[in-house]
Amino acid sequence: MQSVNIICIGKIKEKYLADAIKEYSTRLTPFCKFQIIELDEYRLPDKPSQAQIKACLEEEGKKILSKISRSSFVIPMCIEGKTVSSEELSAIIRDAGVSGRSTVDFVIGGSFGLSDEVKNRGDLRISMGRMTFPHQLARVMLSEQVYRSFQIMTGGKYHK
Repeated sequence: MQSVNIICIGKIKEKYLADAIKEYSTRLTPFCKFQIIELDEYRLPDKPSQAQIKACLEEEGKKILSKISRSSFVIPMCIEGKTVSSEELSAIIRDAGVSGRSTVDFVIGGSFGLSDEVKNRGDLRISMGRMTFPHQLARVMLSEQVYRSFQIMTGGKYHK
């Protein structure tokens, strides 16, 4: 069975977002091993310097990379990534499994994004579009898209 992880910085604080993620996690149970791996965010002052932001990205990057296995298919979620349709995302997840990469790791950084090391570890950078979304909401949206991807793969009725 394929594993799909969302590795992210910070914890979900709002109950309604946590409930939505839990719902998609439950729906994904027949299709894959799905988990969200939340990592502690690096604490910064209110007005951080560029050096402090760089240190933050490096430290968060180290934490993220420690959770990614060598054989994982890694998808950093970043603004400069490629936008894909639901059908294309479904094919990406399917093809990763078919090519022997049984784990797909999506990565969502903190408020300053992802380190270059994490982006460079990625097999494919994906963007959710040009609009800006709260990182916690991005987890819900990505969880839904992973569920939709498996529905597309299996010919389910959820995706129309």
